[in-house]
Amino acid sequence: MGQRIHFVVDPQGWCCLGLIIFVWLYNTIFIPKVILFPHYEEGNISVVAVLCYYFCSLFCIASLFRASVADPGKLPENPKIPITEREYWELCNKCNMMRPKRSHHCSRCGHCVRRMDHHCPWINNCVGEDNHWLFLQLCFYTQILSSYTLILDFCHYYYFLPLQKENW
Repeated sequence: MGQRIHFVVDPQGWCCLGLIIFVWLYNTIFIPKVILFPHYEEGNISVVAVLCYYFCSLFCIASLFRASVADPGKLPENPKIPITEREYWELCNKCNMMRPKRSHHCSRCGHCVRRMDHHCPWINNCVGEDNHWLFLQLCFYTQILSSYTLILDFCHYYYFLPLQKENW
């Protein structure tokens, strides 16, 4: 995997990324304040549930940051092509650079990416050979956080609220 930091100047991508950070920040403040902390004080849930929520949230935003700034596999300006592999390379008709056969040109980023999957506006970056695993980690942690939030919401409305009304 490449260790270079990669930024894309794309207004739509910055808006999508900003929206995701806003939703993450809102949920990181709102869900614990409404569901976790009141039920923790009442003794209905343990501190482990609160810590798990914050760890899931932390992993989610860390993987978002890593997938957003990781180099997707951008091809260098003058790639060194081994003589034995020249038949597996082709000329890009958009940027006039030599690229491997499974590479594609991203019109948003303006360069060719090795084994490009797609340009994701939510991370404001291409998903390619070098950051595909980071993108899958982001999808996994987002799914875990969303599922955990959904379970907490379900427990709040169908278990904890009726429990409060009976005790009241």
